[in-house]
Amino acid sequence: MRVALDYRPATVAPSSGIARQVLALEHALRARDATEVVLLTEAPLDHPQRETAVCPAWASPLEGLQRPQVRWRFERAFLPRAIHAQRIDLYIATANMGLPLCRKPAGTRYVLVLHDLFQLTHRNFHRSRLKALAYRLIDGASIAWSVWQADRVWCPSQFSCDEAARLFPWARAKFRVLNNLVPEFTEAPEPLPEGLPARYWLVVGTREPRKNMTFFLEQWQASRAKDPNVPDLVLVGHASDVPATLGELPGLHWRSGLSDGQLQALYRHAAYLWQPSYAEGFGLPVVEALSVGTKVAVARGSALDEVAPPTAPRFAPHDAGQLQTLMVSLAAPGATVDPELQRTWARQFAEPAYRLRLDKLLKEMDR
Repeated sequence: MRVALDYRPATVAPSSGIARQVLALEHALRARDATEVVLLTEAPLDHPQRETAVCPAWASPLEGLQRPQVRWRFERAFLPRAIHAQRIDLYIATANMGLPLCRKPAGTRYVLVLHDLFQLTHRNFHRSRLKALAYRLIDGASIAWSVWQADRVWCPSQFSCDEAARLFPWARAKFRVLNNLVPEFTEAPEPLPEGLPARYWLVVGTREPRKNMTFFLEQWQASRAKDPNVPDLVLVGHASDVPATLGELPGLHWRSGLSDGQLQALYRHAAYLWQPSYAEGFGLPVVEALSVGTKVAVARGSALDEVAPPTAPRFAPHDAGQLQTLMVSLAAPGATVDPELQRTWARQFAEPAYRLRLDKLLKEMDR
């Protein structure tokens, strides 16, 4: 079987969360018997990706690959011909949309990897309201087209499947769960970034409004006023992601541009990882923290209900009193939790389990 991957996410932002899942999918496919993998992407003419992938003849600037007119040219003018020329049996679109804008050729099947639908259902981070509206309309049409064209739609959680079925009830039979791959850390952690306290709580990811950071920081500030045992907070993100009055609070430590080793160290030394999002399609930081034995506390709702163990402390994402009570409770000395239980839970999202699920989904398509 010849499988083609939309490799654009890995070309334009190789360290992003979506790109890491594209790479995981590529490696899992290459490990299968009787499976050939073809990478389809676009890039500048001097980009090294052109040595390993099939690309259009024209040059494409990396910073513009997500623009609608650039996507249209790739998906309408390049993809149909490339899929035919490469004799592709299965084409996998890897970034919520991107299936070819043409009639599907006989004998070729399509899979859409639908990470989440928050660009349609929630307010995302954009510099202007006009741009946000334009992208919502264009993305809505692109996602609907890809769901319509796909033979199967793979989502990283049951929550994402249910959301997709709610928006596209006519495609309900197509949706399947393929949890994200969260590989175990294999390299030794690096030293912690300088300037951090001995005891701290951790948050990873602060940019999008659905991360709920303004509300979370307000309740953390109020909790510290009630109880000095509430620890400092390390945030992997940028202070500009929240109002200035909150981004500069005493006890906050903003970090960005971390290596994998530094991030692993932050996870390992944190007393708790907090995930206050009111909408998550998966919740990668939760599983990464669990994989090194760190305790997590998460908001109820969305995919966090699935990826966090049943014993993890939970709170309603908009209930200030409940969150403050939980913060004060977790700040006090308490019973220790066996870190091996956390690691065991996380292994259901590691590579062996991921490859088994992928193999099952591919075999289903052969029936």
